[in-house]
Amino acid sequence: MSKKQIRLCCNKNRVFSDYVVEEEKEEEDSGLLEMGSERRGRQKVGLSDCLLLHGLNDDVALTCLALASRSDYASLSCLNTRFNSLMKSGYLYDLRKQLGVVEHWVYMVCDPRGWEAFDTRRNKWMRLPKIPCDECFNHADKESLAVGSELLVFGRELLDFAIWKFSLICQKWVKCEGMNRSRCLFGSGSLGSVAIIAGGSDRNGNILKSAELYDSKTGKWEMLPNMHSPRRLCSGFFMDGKFYVIGGMTSPTESLTCGEEYDLTLRKWRKIEGMFPNVSRAAQAPPLVAVVDNQLYAVEYSTNMVKKYNKEKNSWDVLGRLPVRADSSNGWGLAFKACGKELLVVGGQRGPEGEAIVLNSWSPNSGVRNGTLDWKVIGTKEHVGVFVYNCAVMGC
Repeated sequence: MSKKQIRLCCNKNRVFSDYVVEEEKEEEDSGLLEMGSERRGRQKVGLSDCLLLHGLNDDVALTCLALASRSDYASLSCLNTRFNSLMKSGYLYDLRKQLGVVEHWVYMVCDPRGWEAFDTRRNKWMRLPKIPCDECFNHADKESLAVGSELLVFGRELLDFAIWKFSLICQKWVKCEGMNRSRCLFGSGSLGSVAIIAGGSDRNGNILKSAELYDSKTGKWEMLPNMHSPRRLCSGFFMDGKFYVIGGMTSPTESLTCGEEYDLTLRKWRKIEGMFPNVSRAAQAPPLVAVVDNQLYAVEYSTNMVKKYNKEKNSWDVLGRLPVRADSSNGWGLAFKACGKELLVVGGQRGPEGEAIVLNSWSPNSGVRNGTLDWKVIGTKEHVGVFVYNCAVMGC
């Protein structure tokens, strides 16, 4: 264990006690952690009264659990009531953040059976529970976003837009509070526990220039100042601590080449002319963009090339070719994401064994060799078609 990890272990029992006290208040009638009926009243077991792991004091045990793969957390929560309370408290995810422990999982939908998660470190696929939504939402087009320890899925139910979220802590889908102004075809990005949604179209087809901030810690939406231009079919991302929106259409026939930068401290938008010179069309997917180490990368659909944004010159440099084609479907059905320190491309492939979804990654730190990018296959999902409907990467 490093010195940093040992220092962070100090006062863990006291901090985690606060988590459990809150849960005990909510579950006072459940009898959770009761010491026994022979005691007067309803005294609860203190965290120091028994050990999480036999032979280890709790500060060391908590660090061991935080360093364990989160794909094991569901099994660990079944061991006993104390482990179950620990997993449900969410404390381990806060501890992992303090220790700098991050696992990147890819969440995606590529067949009608629903959402799946891919553990990139263990090369392991896991199926999520089905969303308890109505049939309209189930079959409608959807958008997705990972923020904090939540996966948000945006779509339309029978009567209105709806948002469902899957919580890693609760391991279930719950209805998320709706935005102040419901929308679809928006640009979005997340940074830590917050996300920003900008632009899009409302239920009447009006193109919006409004934006909202979502705080996953409170589950609340907050209106932000309007952008300079309304836009739909745009893309959003965080870079250097600021939020950006690029691309999209400002009317059914007019595309935007300017970008907009939102400063969270100043609460102001700044227009950047010519930030994304590729002309968008109504039939095209929103720009495929990803940020790694505060550097912006994008896919040019027509040439299947990966480009890097030059911040100083406000221009784009060609790096190399994608491992799959994007031009055949105008960018639809393909995911281009940041996955830690690497770029991730998720797309379909047809071969002798049939159709499959293949996950390819490339590290910008490895450089470009002779005009080519050294893509590596990190995962494959067989017999699920070749179209990626939704994809989000969560690191926690």
